[in-house]
Amino acid sequence: MITDQLLVGNIDDAQQPPAVVGTLLLVAEELTVTPAPWMDYRHIPFREFAKADPAKLMEAVQWLESRAPTERKLVCCRAGMGRSVSVVMAYLCCVEGKSYDEVLKLVMIRHPGAMPLPNLQVAIEQVRQLRRSNPSRQAGS
Repeated sequence: MITDQLLVGNIDDAQQPPAVVGTLLLVAEELTVTPAPWMDYRHIPFREFAKADPAKLMEAVQWLESRAPTERKLVCCRAGMGRSVSVVMAYLCCVEGKSYDEVLKLVMIRHPGAMPLPNLQVAIEQVRQLRRSNPSRQAGS
């Protein structure tokens, strides 16, 4: 658990999510899952160990943001250490307005061993700029 509503996990968690989770975002390019019929699910593929892609980060942030604020959201990749963590960090920075350093510190405390994608801070700033320049692209658009 990174926050009360945001969790990160690995592919095993994606295949059998905890009962408290109603939303699943899979961000592993090389993997797929068949979610339970009741699960709110999306697959946005990120390449493992690649630089953070601002367009995909924007898509992931917008999708998570458009879900119910009280819904627990699980973001998963293969190991639950890089891509999933990076998407959650982008969400916290872009939607909740936290600084990159603040979010990095939180993630490292809550999920030791996390390894954000290369270039993540720059990609998050690009997403923030896109959101500021085009507010209609935020949640619900």
